[in-house]
Amino acid sequence: MGTPRPSRESQVVVVLDRLYEQYPEPEISLRFSNRLELLIAVVLSAQCTDERVNNVTEELFETYEGPREYAEADEAELAGAIDSITYYNSKAGYIKSACRDIFEKHDGEVPDTMSELTELAGVGRKTANVVLQHGHEVIEGIAVDTHVQRLSRRLGLTDADSPARIESDLMDIVPEEDWKEFTHLLISHGRDTCTARNPDCAECVLEDVCPSSKLDSDVDLADGSEW
Repeated sequence: MGTPRPSRESQVVVVLDRLYEQYPEPEISLRFSNRLELLIAVVLSAQCTDERVNNVTEELFETYEGPREYAEADEAELAGAIDSITYYNSKAGYIKSACRDIFEKHDGEVPDTMSELTELAGVGRKTANVVLQHGHEVIEGIAVDTHVQRLSRRLGLTDADSPARIESDLMDIVPEEDWKEFTHLLISHGRDTCTARNPDCAECVLEDVCPSSKLDSDVDLADGSEW
């Protein structure tokens, strides 16, 4: 019989310890100066790199200053201002609609509850978690982006497919005091080492505890799947 796999609870302890050592100050890479800018940046970041979002928002945030300006903006002009972003037409509509609701229903302030945030156009739990954590200092869950989805599955922390199920599984095993940083630890590691198409298992600090390591597994991590 082979060596039994560790429990997910013990696995996540090792993952956290090693990634904290690798990335001692994990933080969000999107640039923003207020809660509305944070919300817009996270909406724009869906399936787009933070670097590109930061390049676009540098000028965008100088053009539109508050929710009323976005709500009253010409949607085609707004889309043109973000046209280097993936799905820019849809995201322009989301931003305009969300800002209209923020202006009309929330007195111009970005909501501070999960339920109110997820009622805004283009805002799911991932976006809401990021806004709550970094805009309001409220920790209600774990933000699950594509890096978190990919790495949590590869590391054996979940078998789930959907972000909602993955978040639920992670919340069961990740200590609550680490929920905010956990996302950024996995994002940093996903960008640097455990990439989608060509993970560098030989240089990975988690290689010896990763059930998906290419060094001792027949798992094909570069098969073009979304994970």
